[in-house]
Amino acid sequence: MVSRVSAQQDRDQALVRLGQAIREARKSAGTSQEALADAAGIDRSHMGKIERGERNVTLLNVLKVAAALDGSASDLLRAANL
Repeated sequence: MVSRVSAQQDRDQALVRLGQAIREARKSAGTSQEALADAAGIDRSHMGKIERGERNVTLLNVLKVAAALDGSASDLLRAANL
C-alpha cells in the first residue's frame, strides 16, 4: 500500500513554494483570497491552507486556481521553481 503524502512530509517545501506562487499571482491580479477561492470553486479556508503550504493540493485544484487567475498550471509551477 502506498502512503499518502502530507504537508509534514514536504521536505523540499514544494507545497510552501506553490502556495507562495499562488499568493503572489493573486496579489498581482489584485484579487482577494475569498474572490479567488470563489472563482476557483474552492472553500476560502482551504485556499488559505493551500497558500500557506498546509495542504497537498490536487492537480485539479491547481488547474482551477490557475484558470481563475487567467493563467496556467505551468505558470504557477514555474513561479514556484517546480
